Amino acid sequence: MAPTGSGYGSGHRIGIDLGGTKTEGILLDRQGNQLARHRVPTPRGDYGGTVAAIRDLVARLEGEIGSGGRATVGLGIPGAISPATGLVKNANSTWLIGRDFTGDLAAALGRPVRIENDANCLAVSEATDGAGAGCGVVFAAILGTGCGAGIVVHGRVLGGRNAIAGEWGHNPLPWPTDAERPGPACYCGRNGCLEGWVSGPAVAADHFAATGERLDAAAILGRAGSDPACADPACAATADRLVGRLGRGLAAVANLLDPDVIVLGGGLSNAEFLYDRLPAAMAPWAFTDRLDTPVRRARHGDSSGVRGAAWLWRPGEMPAEI
Repeated sequence: MAPTGSGYGSGHRIGIDLGGTKTEGILLDRQGNQLARHRVPTPRGDYGGTVAAIRDLVARLEGEIGSGGRATVGLGIPGAISPATGLVKNANSTWLIGRDFTGDLAAALGRPVRIENDANCLAVSEATDGAGAGCGVVFAAILGTGCGAGIVVHGRVLGGRNAIAGEWGHNPLPWPTDAERPGPACYCGRNGCLEGWVSGPAVAADHFAATGERLDAAAILGRAGSDPACADPACAATADRLVGRLGRGLAAVANLLDPDVIVLGGGLSNAEFLYDRLPAAMAPWAFTDRLDTPVRRARHGDSSGVRGAAWLWRPGEMPAEI
């Protein structure tokens, strides 16, 4: 329990979602209602700046509680905390790797923090009251600056012995064509990772390689559209390649995990045509006579990861001061 006068008794929770380009914070009350939400640019490549940005964002959110109230703080990051060292590993925000992010944030904020993989936060949020509510096994993928995933089994995050459960983006693209070998180089040191094919920057790079046209993923998928008669042909072809690759990647998930639902978050998840086309793209690669796994957009959209981060502290839990 927190010391008397610490202000945690209000039950307020802050969640922070540290992304590759933006950092978002949310303030929830005891019942989980959103009271405030703010977004700031992520200081890319600047570890000290990242810690300071989160400190300032927490102060801004906490200032809205009033009467000296304090909130618990949970954080989703595009990586994981190593069980062996306590340091950040596997982060596509590479300036975090090898850092004692948990300790440094606790010192900056004057309280313990809980840090979890951002895709795990998405999965928790969507399994609780989102697109995966009521499902036993939820596989939730973030398709944004990077590509990661989280798994919730009967309400609990599957983290794994080495904190790598759900690291779907660093498996190779399944069943690659000759043209897809060896695949793009990845920051992890390998070639052909799914992250190099189905993330936002990967879609933009694929389009540029095919057309010489520089567009971001949102523009490409927007021009591809849902109506073939109105689509930009070059963007539609890029979207076709994305659907095929994403379909193979998710079929491999179905073969291994057989989840009750697949939930998509991140910027690419806003392309509505994915939900119409992905089941058919998955089916030929799934080891079953009939694949009926639903693919759904995250119900809480861009808020899902940050909501899940806030829920890393459950109602009634109050940390001691440090």
